[in-house]
Amino acid sequence: MIILAGDIGGTKTNLALFSIHGDKLARVVRKSFASQDYRSFEPLLREFVAGTTARFTNACFGVAGPVIDGKSKTPNLPWVLDADELAGVVGVDSVKLINDLEATAYGVLTLDPDEFVTLNDGAAQQESGMAIIAAGTGLGEAIIYWDGSRYHPLASEGGHTDFAPRTSLEIEFLRYLITRFGHVSYERVVSGPGLGNIYSFFRDSNYLPEPAWLRERLTREDPGVVISEVALAEKAKICVKALDLFVSIYGAEAGNLALKAKATRGVHVAGGIAPKIIKKLTDGTFMRAFTDKGRFSDFLSAIPVQVVLNDDAALLGAAYYAAFRSE
Repeated sequence: MIILAGDIGGTKTNLALFSIHGDKLARVVRKSFASQDYRSFEPLLREFVAGTTARFTNACFGVAGPVIDGKSKTPNLPWVLDADELAGVVGVDSVKLINDLEATAYGVLTLDPDEFVTLNDGAAQQESGMAIIAAGTGLGEAIIYWDGSRYHPLASEGGHTDFAPRTSLEIEFLRYLITRFGHVSYERVVSGPGLGNIYSFFRDSNYLPEPAWLRERLTREDPGVVISEVALAEKAKICVKALDLFVSIYGAEAGNLALKAKATRGVHVAGGIAPKIIKKLTDGTFMRAFTDKGRFSDFLSAIPVQVVLNDDAALLGAAYYAAFRSE
């Protein structure tokens, strides 16, 4: 039995075929596409299907956006997805659409211990709540709850909640973002574009100078990638400060999510950014902000926190859902 799975993101879309062997999945073929190169998902999907001779029986796609009644309009792409229409494209009876963080949660539940890096050992409470937070092109959040016999991921759009500054610097930063965007969500801060927004704040507010060589790189390369790379190499103070603030706010929002989910089983930090800045995530900045919650600091200090290293967690989760949970 072969299934089709996908992880549809604002920057890239990954599609793969998996074969089912008992309660295990084995990847048959995988291909990655630049999402921005396609006007909609259907041409991309047709291209993938045309490139394989394998016959599959069902499909599931994790999509970066809310899914309602089998439909989704992606916030970071001009795409509208309809599960019934996609079923016709791939020639199967039904296609399932789920939120990408819901898919990531399913995927995380299948990963091996060596596919994580621990930020906080904590003291996990078995058979209790968990949470996933993932920064990439956008910011995704999900809760995993225990029903007494198994875990169930619960999708959310928590990344679009209001950004809450904690310091005088962050209050000034919020004012800066309000002038640019009006409403300021956590996604405007904790994401690839968000790191660029932090950098722009430091530059435009004359906090730190922008070297000419760095300005030139930022005009021709992905700003988020450049800023994090330069920060980790400590080549420009403005990048170091930008990444430091980014990771601090990331940790603070992860702590907020842990409180809302009562995630005493653990919090997982997923998404495309975290593995690339693991050096910074492990220096204590993230966990200091995570636990800085006044009377609940001790509560949060006991929660295990891990970074997900497997970039295909959402793809694996979509495949798992199609194979075992889509009834």
